[in-house]
Amino acid sequence: MMGRFALLLLLSFASLQLLCFAADDKTVFYDSFDEPFEGRWVVSDKDDYKGVWKHSKSEGHDDYGLLVSEKARKYAIVSELDEPVSLKDGTTVLQFETRLQNGLECGGAYIKYLRPQEAGWKPKEFDNESPYSIMFGPDKCGATNKVHFILKHKDPKSGEYVEHHLKYPPSVPSDKLSHVYTAILKPDNEVRILVDGEEKKKADFLSAEDFEPPLIPAKTIPDPEDKKPEDWDERAKIPDSDAVKPDDWDEDAPMEIVDEDAVKPEGWLDDEPEEIDDPEATKPEDWDDEEDGEWEAPKIDNPACATAPGCGEWKKPMKRNPAYKGKWSAPLIDNPNYKGIWKPRDIPNPNYFELDKPDFEPIAAVGIEIWTMQDGILFDNILISKSERVAESYRETAWKPKFEAEKEKQKAEEEAAGSDGLSGYKKVVFDALYKVADIPFLSEYKLQILDLIEKAEKQANLTIGVLVSIVLVILTIFYKLIFGGKKTPRVEKKPEVAETSNDQGTSGEKAQEEEKEETAAAPRRRRRDT
Repeated sequence: MMGRFALLLLLSFASLQLLCFAADDKTVFYDSFDEPFEGRWVVSDKDDYKGVWKHSKSEGHDDYGLLVSEKARKYAIVSELDEPVSLKDGTTVLQFETRLQNGLECGGAYIKYLRPQEAGWKPKEFDNESPYSIMFGPDKCGATNKVHFILKHKDPKSGEYVEHHLKYPPSVPSDKLSHVYTAILKPDNEVRILVDGEEKKKADFLSAEDFEPPLIPAKTIPDPEDKKPEDWDERAKIPDSDAVKPDDWDEDAPMEIVDEDAVKPEGWLDDEPEEIDDPEATKPEDWDDEEDGEWEAPKIDNPACATAPGCGEWKKPMKRNPAYKGKWSAPLIDNPNYKGIWKPRDIPNPNYFELDKPDFEPIAAVGIEIWTMQDGILFDNILISKSERVAESYRETAWKPKFEAEKEKQKAEEEAAGSDGLSGYKKVVFDALYKVADIPFLSEYKLQILDLIEKAEKQANLTIGVLVSIVLVILTIFYKLIFGGKKTPRVEKKPEVAETSNDQGTSGEKAQEEEKEETAAAPRRRRRDT
């Protein structure tokens, strides 16, 4: 019996050794940063890249990583592989951890997987022009919030390298915890993007639905030489030439007229002004009558009018003129000469080519080249492997214990804060909302949804209201998808002055606008014209 147990133990040990050997054999590149990075990594000497890299512990752990130590800097550092690795043979897994210890409002935390130096770059001169095969990882600034996956692919027709961006990539987790990003390149042209071991995106390298621009060009293109014929009529409807304006149609009748039947409400205060001088206002000590003019107190709403139906001179209101018809125009009828919307004919695309597989360039180095406004970005456990199981084992042993400890600490802090009763559920809610924002058919509205989510995260007192707004946005989108083709009857309304906003500005511009609004709302000094 003891002999069998010993044999079983020996076989188990041998299997474990074999598994470890297999894992090592599948690991192309791995850096845990347990030791200082000098000697393994080369910092760029380029003038633009003044950011200082540090070998530093992750906050709350004894585990070390590669730290972005200064704000508002460009950083560049690179580590060469012992030998270039081919992406054309079997599965390749790219994986690394980042922890945004101070958050990420504007900057990148991605990795570039570089081509061999024969492509035209040197470690000491590593910069944003250095040729890479793949760029992968988080990037967030303004309207940008995504986990990039970019393939740089050589066009066999032109010989030029083109960046092909993954469509609808996942969003960047918004917390300050350690996260692990994984890209799995499969031999069947599939790429899978995992965040914390959970699949967030699956795509086909050769599908025009998954990459922009597509790796394979369209077979046909509009003929640039084709011109629309002069007699081509694109009008589906035309005015009825036989129609005649009715005799009783008065084009000069006004839209509104005085309501002669209106009666002044009882209790109307004719002798009370709508606004009065603020009795509590005092003339500022630094007011100079010669330079600033005669000082006048700011106006406030007349409290006497608060309970009355109105103040000041009463005038009969306007009402819609029942005789109003506006300018007459002939009704529209089907155009007998309608030929449809013209478009140029399609011709074979001279730049078209076929691919069975992407022509991947080999990876010869791992580089981090970023510009960021944040410090505290920590990179760790950078891995290139030919095995998904090896990558999974690193996630389980190197990343997951840290992540679980950070979550527990965050949960304890939220419970201790006990701010509004919502704290314990916030992360779950926001994680779910970020997943909703990643749904492909909502992509057109993704920026609006992400903007609302970020406002809710930053302003706890607005959380409930913002969450309701997000739900309304999503319901509106569903309504448009279902009823988008139906037009509602047009209703003529009295012209109004519309409020306008510009959501395309930068965060700095928005801040300036808010400051102007606050200034405008403050009590003002007034000068009387003399």
